[in-house]
Amino acid sequence: MESMNVPGALIAKAETVQGCANSTADGSPWAKIEPSKELAWYPCFTPPFQCARLLVPLDYADPDGQQAAIALVRKPALIPKHSHLYRGPVLFNPGGPGGSGVALILALGNTFSTIIGPQFDIVGFDPRGVGSSTPRASFFDTDVERILFAAGTGPLPSFKKGSVHGVESSWAQARLLGKLAAEHGAGYLEHINTENTATDMLTIAQAHGREKVQYWGFSYGSVLGATFAAMYPDKIERLIIDGVMDSEDYYATGWKTNLVDANDSLNLFFNACAEAGPIRCALHAANPDDIKRNLTKLHESVRREPVTVKTDSFYGVVNYSLLRGVIFSALYSPYRAFQPVADALAQLAAGDGAPLLSLLGAAPYKCSCNPFEHIRDAVRDGQTTLVCNDGDEVPNSLEELEEYYEGLVKVSEWADIWGSVRGSCVGWPKNKKPFRGPFVGNTSHPILVIGNTADPVTPLRSAKKMAAGFKDSVVLTIDSGGHCSINAASVCAQLHVQRYFQFGTLPDPDTVCEPILKNPFFPRPARENFDQVIPDLEGADANFVGAVMELTEKFDSFFQPPHIQRLMV
Repeated sequence: MESMNVPGALIAKAETVQGCANSTADGSPWAKIEPSKELAWYPCFTPPFQCARLLVPLDYADPDGQQAAIALVRKPALIPKHSHLYRGPVLFNPGGPGGSGVALILALGNTFSTIIGPQFDIVGFDPRGVGSSTPRASFFDTDVERILFAAGTGPLPSFKKGSVHGVESSWAQARLLGKLAAEHGAGYLEHINTENTATDMLTIAQAHGREKVQYWGFSYGSVLGATFAAMYPDKIERLIIDGVMDSEDYYATGWKTNLVDANDSLNLFFNACAEAGPIRCALHAANPDDIKRNLTKLHESVRREPVTVKTDSFYGVVNYSLLRGVIFSALYSPYRAFQPVADALAQLAAGDGAPLLSLLGAAPYKCSCNPFEHIRDAVRDGQTTLVCNDGDEVPNSLEELEEYYEGLVKVSEWADIWGSVRGSCVGWPKNKKPFRGPFVGNTSHPILVIGNTADPVTPLRSAKKMAAGFKDSVVLTIDSGGHCSINAASVCAQLHVQRYFQFGTLPDPDTVCEPILKNPFFPRPARENFDQVIPDLEGADANFVGAVMELTEKFDSFFQPPHIQRLMV
């Protein structure tokens, strides 16, 4: 799940955007590629990647009307297309909503190819309205305007004796954002939704000469996958939904079911730190409860006295909202984040907030002029558009929003962060609502559904609920924290993914996979020691195990919880 709206923090980072506001086209291949209804691939970025822009109807009810151009990138199969061994494209969605599939495949296309096999094209696309696809959802004239707007949202709400305080600013900002969206998106905004994106996926497959879709979707990508399966049950060659959201709750704009396992994720941090010892976990104490108490004290200290940071390369303030966001973000990717976050928290407790800010990518105030710097900015507007266009209308009432927060805090202590997802849709322009279920069907090939036991935002029960609607689908469980299988570092799970794509085989019902390391604070094995440290590789070679670890190391940047990206402006 990516960001929704943005409060003020690290405001000076706007300087980075301001310096590059007019340079996003430099080095980008998209302006040089003429969109067409036939897929035409061109070399782009770095070998072996190829790019294309596919024309699709903006409104499928008017196929000859205005068109959208979908940006695609692929890592081509190593098997020639004319070979009987060639298996066609696998489409990927990294979540969000509004995540850039192009950015995902540029970062991890080679790694995904190692996981699922060389006979597949690895294809990422920016969903309509997002990133390099056009028209793009954008509520502001410049990136600087977007960041300055974001700075006014204010801190996280607080809860006292069952009542919520401090949502007034974000409520007013959301109403204003709805007006800006209506003004800037006239004529196309209403067509940016998951239903149309699902049909775009079928169009992409057909442009490849395939009648059925192969797909792997993470987080919100599970909603997209479930929507496709419900709309086109006879068009599935292979379909994996991974880190599964409750699609009914999503389309209701409820966002009430995501956090039911979030406290288990945080307890994993406390337990793992206590087990790891003081050398591996800087927050170590005698037992998990002591670590929890110490972290609570740190929260209260920072709430009373935010920590000022000034280094030679960046500056900012570590306040309560930012601290909460960093900790929640770490729950998404424990094998990558737990140890550095624990180190940074220990230094913050000693009065030094610089390590914590550096985890957010706090950069020198100069322009890198990297065309990818602005992908995240594009994601924010596209994400809000998808969530609010897809979901039921959210009342304009401030009282209703306060009641929503008060109900959510009974589910999880992370309500202050998560409530902004629904809250961003207050005042959203009224549109005709797209497809919203039912999520049932007898699919042309059974669906593989994957969930972790302590996923902070897509609980295992949602995976089981969604699987129940599709005949013969199977839930693969990973006994791990982290968001989606990618952040669980499980050779067992990724071998099941490979077998599913290559042979169509599903794991036995009730299969449970273990991660490579049970404790995220323990060091990862060196490549030459894989067979010693991991006694049962289940036939996987060192390249495969290395790819599993690489996914875990890199994929977390595509998952950012609502509040943490609001701080990364």
